[in-house]
Amino acid sequence: MFLAAYGVWRFKGGREAVDRAFEEYLPLLAPLADRLGWRLADSKLVHTLHQLLATGTGTLTWLAIGLTAYGLLQVTEGIGLWLLRRWGEYFAVIATSVFIPLEIYELSHRVTWVRVSLLALNLAAVAYIVYGKRLFGVRGGHAAYQAERHEASLLEVRAAGAGSGGSAGPPD
Repeated sequence: MFLAAYGVWRFKGGREAVDRAFEEYLPLLAPLADRLGWRLADSKLVHTLHQLLATGTGTLTWLAIGLTAYGLLQVTEGIGLWLLRRWGEYFAVIATSVFIPLEIYELSHRVTWVRVSLLALNLAAVAYIVYGKRLFGVRGGHAAYQAERHEASLLEVRAAGAGSGGSAGPPD
């Protein structure tokens, strides 16, 4: 994400050179495109590139800021999960659900099976994390999560004691 933010930031500064190169080199591709039966004037790719080049500097600045913020969110989530902290799991839910509003917005413009499937997959991932990790008070919340961890620890101690020949449990 940080590299993408840097790329957007650099593009913002050197936009005139990229625009000039696009206008100079696009006509050079016309003979090749004609041989392939590809009309550059009607190409969605060329149209999309024109739209990107016409993007205002303010929009590019906000895009770079958003990419940086998302990168910071990802780094924070990674550190929290690596250190096995509960707040890392909350950051995982936030990072997983951050694009749900955008997916809903895209669905409001055009419904395709791919968009519906991706939204369903994202919602399922968020629900799985929240339900499985007992976040936001689901299934008893933090207290139930701690009790489950404590119970698992006691079972591991008991199994380790029984395997070493020690008497970790009640006598037979």
